[in-house]
Amino acid sequence: MGELTGKTALVTGGSSGIGLAIADDLARQGADVIVVGRRQQVIDEAVAKIGPRATGIAADVTRLSDLKDLFGTVKARTPKLDILVCSAGSTGAGPLQTCTEEAYDALMGLNVKSVFFTVQQALPLLGEGSSLIVIGSVTDTITVPGGGVYSASKAALRSFVPTWANDLAPLGIRVNLLSPGITETPLLERLQSSSEGMSRFDDLIANRTAMKRRGRAEEIASVATFLASDRSSYMTGGVLYADGGMSTW
Repeated sequence: MGELTGKTALVTGGSSGIGLAIADDLARQGADVIVVGRRQQVIDEAVAKIGPRATGIAADVTRLSDLKDLFGTVKARTPKLDILVCSAGSTGAGPLQTCTEEAYDALMGLNVKSVFFTVQQALPLLGEGSSLIVIGSVTDTITVPGGGVYSASKAALRSFVPTWANDLAPLGIRVNLLSPGITETPLLERLQSSSEGMSRFDDLIANRTAMKRRGRAEEIASVATFLASDRSSYMTGGVLYADGGMSTW
Protein backbone atom coordinates (compact mmCIF):
# COMPACT_ATOMS: atom_id res chain seq x y z
CA MET A 1 0.00 0.00 0.00
CA GLY A 2 1.49 3.32 -1.05
CA GLU A 3 0.85 6.68 0.56
CA LEU A 4 -1.28 7.75 -2.43
CA THR A 5 -3.47 4.66 -2.58
CA GLY A 6 -7.05 5.58 -3.45
CA LYS A 7 -6.09 8.90 -5.01
CA THR A 8 -6.49 9.91 -8.66
CA ALA A 9 -3.88 12.07 -10.38
CA LEU A 10 -3.68 13.77 -13.76
CA VAL A 11 -0.32 14.77 -15.22
CA THR A 12 -0.07 17.00 -18.30
CA GLY A 13 3.11 16.51 -20.26
CA GLY A 14 3.11 13.10 -18.61
CA SER A 15 4.29 11.06 -21.56
CA SER A 16 7.97 12.01 -21.41
CA GLY A 17 10.72 13.61 -19.34
CA ILE A 18 9.94 14.99 -15.90
CA GLY A 19 6.19 14.54 -16.41
CA LEU A 20 6.62 10.84 -17.14
CA ALA A 21 8.87 10.39 -14.11
CA ILE A 22 6.27 12.10 -11.92
CA ALA A 23 3.41 10.01 -13.31
CA ASP A 24 5.44 6.84 -12.72
CA ASP A 25 6.34 7.80 -9.15
CA LEU A 26 2.75 8.71 -8.29
CA ALA A 27 1.61 5.32 -9.59
CA ARG A 28 4.32 3.56 -7.58
CA GLN A 29 2.85 5.19 -4.50
CA GLY A 30 -0.59 3.81 -5.31
CA ALA A 31 -2.29 6.60 -7.24
CA ASP A 32 -4.35 5.97 -10.35
CA VAL A 33 -2.71 8.23 -12.93
CA ILE A 34 -4.11 9.82 -16.08
CA VAL A 35 -1.29 10.67 -18.47
CA VAL A 36 -1.96 13.55 -20.87
CA GLY A 37 0.13 14.31 -23.94
CA ARG A 38 -0.21 15.29 -27.57
CA ARG A 39 0.77 12.07 -29.34
CA GLN A 40 -1.19 8.88 -28.78
CA GLN A 41 1.72 6.56 -29.59
CA VAL A 42 3.97 8.24 -27.01
CA ILE A 43 1.15 8.18 -24.46
CA ASP A 44 0.63 4.46 -25.06
CA GLU A 45 4.34 3.82 -24.52
CA ALA A 46 4.28 5.83 -21.29
CA VAL A 47 1.22 3.98 -19.99
CA ALA A 48 2.87 0.64 -20.77
CA LYS A 49 5.98 1.75 -18.86
CA ILE A 50 4.04 2.92 -15.81
CA GLY A 51 1.80 -0.13 -15.62
CA PRO A 52 -1.80 -0.96 -14.79
CA ARG A 53 -2.44 2.10 -12.63
CA ALA A 54 -1.99 4.39 -15.65
CA THR A 55 -4.34 5.39 -18.43
CA GLY A 56 -3.78 7.96 -21.16
CA ILE A 57 -5.70 10.70 -22.93
CA ALA A 58 -4.40 12.57 -25.98
CA ALA A 59 -4.97 16.33 -25.84
CA ASP A 60 -3.26 19.52 -26.94
CA VAL A 61 -3.27 21.61 -23.78
CA THR A 62 -2.70 24.80 -25.77
CA ARG A 63 -6.21 24.42 -27.25
CA LEU A 64 -9.11 25.33 -24.98
CA SER A 65 -11.44 23.01 -26.90
CA ASP A 66 -9.10 20.10 -26.20
CA LEU A 67 -8.98 20.99 -22.50
CA LYS A 68 -12.77 21.08 -22.29
CA ASP A 69 -12.97 17.67 -23.97
CA LEU A 70 -10.18 16.33 -21.74
CA PHE A 71 -11.85 17.23 -18.46
CA GLY A 72 -15.23 16.14 -19.79
CA THR A 73 -13.70 12.72 -20.38
CA VAL A 74 -12.03 12.71 -16.97
CA LYS A 75 -15.30 13.66 -15.25
CA ALA A 76 -17.00 10.69 -16.90
CA ARG A 77 -14.33 8.43 -15.39
CA THR A 78 -13.95 9.81 -11.88
CA PRO A 79 -15.89 12.23 -9.66
CA LYS A 80 -12.76 13.95 -8.34
CA LEU A 81 -9.09 14.63 -9.01
CA ASP A 82 -6.92 14.47 -5.91
CA ILE A 83 -3.72 15.51 -7.68
CA LEU A 84 -3.17 17.73 -10.71
CA VAL A 85 0.35 18.16 -12.05
CA CYS A 86 0.88 20.79 -14.75
CA SER A 87 4.11 19.63 -16.35
CA ALA A 88 3.56 20.37 -20.05
CA GLY A 89 6.11 22.91 -21.25
CA SER A 90 9.09 23.58 -23.45
CA THR A 91 11.95 25.99 -24.01
CA GLY A 92 13.14 28.07 -26.94
CA ALA A 93 12.06 31.32 -28.61
CA GLY A 94 15.64 32.58 -28.62
CA PRO A 95 17.15 35.91 -27.60
CA LEU A 96 15.55 39.34 -27.89
CA GLN A 97 17.41 40.14 -31.10
CA THR A 98 16.07 37.19 -33.09
CA CYS A 99 12.86 36.01 -31.36
CA THR A 100 9.92 36.00 -33.77
CA GLU A 101 6.33 36.74 -32.90
CA GLU A 102 5.41 33.16 -33.75
CA ALA A 103 8.10 31.72 -31.45
CA TYR A 104 7.11 34.07 -28.63
CA ASP A 105 3.42 33.21 -28.91
CA ALA A 106 4.10 29.47 -29.12
CA LEU A 107 6.27 29.37 -25.99
CA MET A 108 4.03 31.63 -23.93
CA GLY A 109 1.00 29.70 -25.14
CA LEU A 110 2.42 26.39 -23.94
CA ASN A 111 4.25 27.47 -20.79
CA VAL A 112 1.78 30.03 -19.43
CA LYS A 113 -1.62 30.14 -21.13
CA SER A 114 -2.06 26.37 -21.22
CA VAL A 115 -1.29 26.06 -17.50
CA PHE A 116 -3.79 28.80 -16.64
CA PHE A 117 -6.61 27.20 -18.59
CA THR A 118 -5.71 23.66 -17.54
CA VAL A 119 -6.21 24.69 -13.93
CA GLN A 120 -9.36 26.63 -14.76
CA GLN A 121 -10.95 23.67 -16.55
CA ALA A 122 -9.87 21.24 -13.82
CA LEU A 123 -11.41 23.24 -10.96
CA PRO A 124 -14.80 21.47 -10.96
CA LEU A 125 -12.93 18.20 -10.27
CA LEU A 126 -10.69 19.61 -7.55
CA GLY A 127 -11.79 20.07 -3.97
CA GLU A 128 -11.05 19.45 -0.31
CA GLY A 129 -7.67 17.76 0.01
CA SER A 130 -6.61 18.19 -3.60
CA SER A 131 -3.03 19.11 -4.44
CA LEU A 132 -2.16 21.23 -7.49
CA ILE A 133 1.50 21.09 -8.49
CA VAL A 134 2.84 23.46 -11.14
CA ILE A 135 6.21 22.59 -12.69
CA GLY A 136 8.28 25.73 -13.08
CA SER A 137 12.03 26.18 -13.52
CA VAL A 138 15.00 27.56 -11.67
CA THR A 139 15.13 30.14 -14.47
CA ASP A 140 12.26 31.98 -12.79
CA THR A 141 14.93 33.60 -10.59
CA ILE A 142 18.23 33.35 -12.48
CA THR A 143 19.46 34.74 -15.77
CA VAL A 144 20.14 32.41 -18.68
CA PRO A 145 21.75 34.14 -21.68
CA GLY A 146 19.29 34.28 -24.57
CA GLY A 147 16.53 32.71 -22.49
CA GLY A 148 14.49 35.78 -21.62
CA VAL A 149 11.16 34.54 -22.97
CA TYR A 150 11.52 31.15 -21.31
CA SER A 151 12.50 32.75 -17.98
CA ALA A 152 9.55 35.15 -18.21
CA SER A 153 7.16 32.27 -18.84
CA LYS A 154 8.37 30.46 -15.73
CA ALA A 155 8.33 33.66 -13.67
CA ALA A 156 4.66 34.03 -14.63
CA LEU A 157 3.96 30.62 -13.11
CA ARG A 158 5.82 31.62 -9.97
CA SER A 159 3.48 34.62 -9.77
CA PHE A 160 0.33 32.57 -10.40
CA VAL A 161 0.97 30.05 -7.63
CA PRO A 162 0.66 32.23 -4.49
CA THR A 163 -2.41 33.96 -5.95
CA TRP A 164 -4.07 30.64 -6.72
CA ALA A 165 -3.07 29.30 -3.29
CA ASN A 166 -4.98 32.12 -1.61
CA ASP A 167 -7.91 31.97 -4.02
CA LEU A 168 -8.34 28.20 -3.68
CA ALA A 169 -7.59 27.74 0.02
CA PRO A 170 -11.28 28.12 0.97
CA LEU A 171 -11.98 25.13 -1.29
CA GLY A 172 -9.35 23.02 0.47
CA ILE A 173 -7.04 22.97 -2.57
CA ARG A 174 -3.30 23.31 -2.00
CA VAL A 175 -1.15 24.89 -4.74
CA ASN A 176 2.64 24.68 -4.90
CA LEU A 177 5.39 25.30 -7.45
CA LEU A 178 8.17 22.80 -8.11
CA SER A 179 11.10 24.39 -9.93
CA PRO A 180 13.72 21.97 -11.29
CA GLY A 181 17.21 22.86 -12.36
CA ILE A 182 19.05 21.33 -15.31
CA THR A 183 17.63 17.81 -15.51
CA GLU A 184 18.42 14.88 -17.77
CA THR A 185 15.40 14.60 -20.09
CA PRO A 186 14.80 14.10 -23.83
CA LEU A 187 14.27 17.88 -24.06
CA LEU A 188 17.73 18.51 -22.64
CA GLU A 189 19.18 16.02 -25.10
CA ARG A 190 17.65 17.97 -27.98
CA LEU A 191 19.00 21.25 -26.62
CA GLN A 192 22.44 19.69 -26.37
CA SER A 193 22.42 18.48 -29.97
CA SER A 194 24.76 21.30 -30.94
CA SER A 195 28.22 21.74 -29.45
CA GLU A 196 27.22 25.30 -28.48
CA GLY A 197 24.23 24.00 -26.54
CA MET A 198 26.34 21.39 -24.76
CA SER A 199 28.91 24.01 -23.77
CA ARG A 200 26.26 26.40 -22.45
CA PHE A 201 24.73 23.81 -20.12
CA ASP A 202 28.12 22.49 -18.99
CA ASP A 203 29.13 26.06 -18.11
CA LEU A 204 25.94 26.59 -16.10
CA ILE A 205 26.50 23.35 -14.20
CA ALA A 206 30.15 24.14 -13.51
CA ASN A 207 29.66 27.76 -12.53
CA ARG A 208 26.21 27.97 -10.96
CA THR A 209 25.28 24.59 -9.51
CA ALA A 210 26.55 23.77 -6.03
CA MET A 211 26.31 20.01 -6.63
CA LYS A 212 28.11 20.25 -10.01
CA ARG A 213 25.87 17.80 -11.84
CA ARG A 214 22.61 17.49 -13.71
CA GLY A 215 19.52 16.29 -11.91
CA ARG A 216 17.69 13.09 -12.73
CA ALA A 217 14.01 13.14 -13.59
CA GLU A 218 13.37 10.63 -10.79
CA GLU A 219 14.80 13.10 -8.27
CA ILE A 220 12.33 15.77 -9.38
CA ALA A 221 9.50 13.22 -9.29
CA SER A 222 10.16 12.35 -5.65
CA VAL A 223 9.66 16.01 -4.69
CA ALA A 224 6.41 16.13 -6.68
CA THR A 225 5.18 13.04 -4.84
CA PHE A 226 5.92 14.75 -1.53
CA LEU A 227 3.84 17.75 -2.62
CA ALA A 228 1.04 15.43 -3.73
CA SER A 229 0.97 13.58 -0.42
CA ASP A 230 -0.39 14.40 3.01
CA ARG A 231 3.21 14.86 4.19
CA SER A 232 2.99 18.37 2.73
CA SER A 233 -0.50 19.05 4.11
CA TYR A 234 0.53 22.41 5.62
CA MET A 235 2.20 23.66 2.44
CA THR A 236 0.49 25.95 -0.04
CA GLY A 237 1.73 28.88 -2.10
CA GLY A 238 5.24 27.52 -1.73
CA VAL A 239 8.16 27.14 -4.12
CA LEU A 240 10.50 24.16 -3.93
CA TYR A 241 13.72 24.31 -5.95
CA ALA A 242 15.09 20.89 -6.90
CA ASP A 243 18.09 22.35 -8.69
CA GLY A 244 21.29 21.14 -7.08
CA GLY A 245 21.73 24.55 -5.49
CA MET A 246 21.61 26.56 -8.69
CA SER A 247 19.11 29.09 -7.33
CA THR A 248 21.34 29.90 -4.36
CA TRP A 249 24.79 29.74 -5.97
